[in-house]
Amino acid sequence: MISLSDLQQRIAAGALSPDAAIAQSLAAIAAQDKTIGAFVCDDAQARAQDAGPLRGIAVGIKDIIDTADFPTEMGAQIYRGHQPRADAPVVMALKRAGATIIGKTTTTAFASNDPTATINPHNHAHTPGGSSSGSAAAVAAGMIPLALGTQTGGSVIRPASFCGVAAIKPSYRLLPTVGVKCFSWTLDTVGLFGAGVRDVACGLSAMTNRPELLVPGSLAAPRVGVVTQAFADAPDASSAAALQTASRAAEQAGASVRELAMPEIVAEAWRIHTVVQEFEAHQSLAWEYRDNYEAMPPLLRGRLDESKGFTPADYDAAMDVTLRARQALSAVFDEVDVIVTLSAPGTAPEGLSSTGDARYNRLWTLMGVPCVNVPTLIDGGLPVGVTVIAKFGADAQALAAGAFVEDALKR
Repeated sequence: MISLSDLQQRIAAGALSPDAAIAQSLAAIAAQDKTIGAFVCDDAQARAQDAGPLRGIAVGIKDIIDTADFPTEMGAQIYRGHQPRADAPVVMALKRAGATIIGKTTTTAFASNDPTATINPHNHAHTPGGSSSGSAAAVAAGMIPLALGTQTGGSVIRPASFCGVAAIKPSYRLLPTVGVKCFSWTLDTVGLFGAGVRDVACGLSAMTNRPELLVPGSLAAPRVGVVTQAFADAPDASSAAALQTASRAAEQAGASVRELAMPEIVAEAWRIHTVVQEFEAHQSLAWEYRDNYEAMPPLLRGRLDESKGFTPADYDAAMDVTLRARQALSAVFDEVDVIVTLSAPGTAPEGLSSTGDARYNRLWTLMGVPCVNVPTLIDGGLPVGVTVIAKFGADAQALAAGAFVEDALKR
């Protein structure tokens, strides 16, 4: 993989030109993407910008995010050839920071269930996850150092776990979702993929102009609460081992580690996530569902068919649970600095008929808290990670603790 922070250091030292860094990514895309299928389109003539902390950094943009220089087709036949007139604010944030937008990465249709043809770089018989399939795979395959994805259920953290890359789903609305195809306005969150935790921290810091998001040179040992999410059923052996391995490594590195039970209202929030998501999806996708029903991707269409019965009263009750659960979770962080939990039920499933199960991600998306995937171990040739979570707004703390766990695992 290509480390963003390493590229920045080499460019700053004059050991690598920004244009040479971009050329490196273009060569990797040309060599690998016919096999991996991570890109919908790319710019073979891309050049580095003149200035900015991300000059020389090639970035892939998930294809539900508007770009003025590339079509935005959302993985769906309905939007084939659709060309936005303007960049989404998150794309402009990257450009202002000096990044080069090198292409659009594949997404499941409307960032939902229907898979792409993208394959997992670690084992081509397995899914890279979804819905940010191409972004995770492109970083994992060493084609680009940074990519944008989005998460409504588990679409950043889960593919990061399956592909063995670092990722952050920031606090809700740290990054704007204007110009991003909406699925659920309460849940949709723009996130980043990189080779390591420090790489996604560099990317997020540059995009937001928040230097406090950079991982400090000296890391304090955090108070860690381990959450198994028993309310979401048991994980496979690989994910259970990853959680145990990361917890043990953190403790050996000096962190205080203890198992933590979630308040019952938080478990109830996990159960009602679907109500919030699907009720809002029916409104966000109302035109597509009513006027283009036959052209809708089949898995998403079936999902919307099944959820037509949710009422405003159901939604209001679910939002009430959500608000109370967020308050209860906030109190949990009086006891610990971060939570460490499962990123996925196991390694990436075989085949491309499914992008995997988001059951260990969706609660934290609903809570709006920052989540960092830390690659943890390899099982049968496939990666699996753990998620480090901090309280809402404490993205710097989540990144620092994620780097602490990452460093502890390397030891």
